[in-house]
Amino acid sequence: MRAVVQRVDGAKVVVAGETVGEITGEGLCVLVGVTHDDTPEEAARLARKLWSVRVLEDEKSCSDVDAPLLVISQFTLYGDARKGRRPTWNAAAPGPVAEPLVDEVVAQLRKLGAHVETGRFGADMRVSLTNHGPFTVLLEV
Repeated sequence: MRAVVQRVDGAKVVVAGETVGEITGEGLCVLVGVTHDDTPEEAARLARKLWSVRVLEDEKSCSDVDAPLLVISQFTLYGDARKGRRPTWNAAAPGPVAEPLVDEVVAQLRKLGAHVETGRFGADMRVSLTNHGPFTVLLEV
């Protein structure tokens, strides 16, 4: 499992003109990619890491300041563009495998006490955010 994590001062996801997920103020926008052999245990480990990683202002975590997270599925995180001019998506898990694992990350975050907003799996989404820093890290579990 792979996640691109951005420290934000607000972020939202719009699908077909409708806002489906939005956070305001300091928080994290998290793009989550799933590969074929990922497990629910890895989803839980990623959730714990997202909740506790100290990347907010003054080296705080979301759990320290009750900051919200916007979690968005992103199969393209497993794209490979090393050869040719078109990326391949062979390493990305198909929807029936990936969707339950992204949902598990969200469920585990909520179980930890996080306020989590989401995108819509498989939809054509428009994501907007204000990256604070800019600050972006890649997490892999």
